[in-house]
Amino acid sequence: MADSYLLRSQAELVLTEARRRKAERTKSLGDPIQLSGNAIDIQIRGNCAWIAESAHVAKKIDLETGRTLQIYRGHTAPVTCLAFYDKVPNSGDEKLLITGSWDKTLKIWDTDTKDLIITTLAHDDFLKTLLVIPSAKLLISSSSDKIVKFWDLTDVPEKSPQPAGSVSAHSRPVECVAGVANSDGSVTLFTADTMGVLKIWKLEKEDGLRPRWRSILQDTLNHHRTRITEIIYGAGSIWTASSDETVQVIPYPPGSDQKPIPPITHPAPVRAILPLALSDFEEPYIVTGYGDVIRLYDVSTPSEPEVLGEIDAHWHDVTALRLWVRRSRTDDGRTRVEPWIVSASLDGTIRRWRFSELRDSRPDNPAGHSKATVIAPTPQPKGDAKDQVELTEEEERELAELMEGDDSD
Repeated sequence: MADSYLLRSQAELVLTEARRRKAERTKSLGDPIQLSGNAIDIQIRGNCAWIAESAHVAKKIDLETGRTLQIYRGHTAPVTCLAFYDKVPNSGDEKLLITGSWDKTLKIWDTDTKDLIITTLAHDDFLKTLLVIPSAKLLISSSSDKIVKFWDLTDVPEKSPQPAGSVSAHSRPVECVAGVANSDGSVTLFTADTMGVLKIWKLEKEDGLRPRWRSILQDTLNHHRTRITEIIYGAGSIWTASSDETVQVIPYPPGSDQKPIPPITHPAPVRAILPLALSDFEEPYIVTGYGDVIRLYDVSTPSEPEVLGEIDAHWHDVTALRLWVRRSRTDDGRTRVEPWIVSASLDGTIRRWRFSELRDSRPDNPAGHSKATVIAPTPQPKGDAKDQVELTEEEERELAELMEGDDSD
């Protein structure tokens, strides 16, 4: 036992030194915006980034200047996810910010005033992700408690979200969800857990004074060996990233004339994906984040994805990738529209990359041989033992990563 602790301590010292050196080498790459904590989730609206931080706050940051425009304080643990909902029903204004946290609550804020409007104790464990289906007035939350919950947003912001059903079929924490509204009023929901199990549901709204959503299991997929870290659905395909070092694209609903698409393999666990074909950019590329590296693939021939570029972008794990359609004024008054990629990382920064910069990148290491940093030390328990949440080894590593560097805040 003592030898194993010694070996781990030595490995952590080596890792810490490697990260220190890389932090110095990458300190100016991607025009970094330094945060007080670590960015766990990020959404782009216009020229602003909305960030869920491990420092117990959510922030609105101007991507042009890097200046923090708004800070939302109120959570008592890392903020892990965020979503938006209309303040004026069906207006598309998205002026209500919804945040979820490891303090087990979801909070709703007015982005005009920064006022906290609503706090709801949502789960019995850490919130993992939030998804809003605007046309259905439906909020979906998932958690480490292995449950996916449905919330009716009809009376928000005048009243709190109302419980409207749940799914409890997963045996492990539900890491990510995706969904789409159907023309018949139903919702197709995708839920994925830390065992690599992906479930597909049809949600149907039941009649009654209090809206409820009935969930009907349509399919269960086991195409990943372990934790699914991100799921995106669009254009008839499910895109998933996993700790099994692959990205997979699964046609859904399956068609008889659709050929199987082989997994896109990486040298390390993949935490973030950005299929640009599903974005405003509408080009046959996918950006992936594995360890601290960002990679660009051409998937115009799905059976033969080609690595176009790669950047050794951060000195710690990439947590999210988003498209920023940057709009700026030229000297002659015209509007310039340019695609950028925004990456968030556990190194405490978000970074901005021109798409052309990523496409034309040629790393020092050949593509496929970059050494990504993916290990973090296991934290030791603090405080009264009876107040501790029992975590798996994987969740302990995740908590350690999220909390690194927060002691100084």
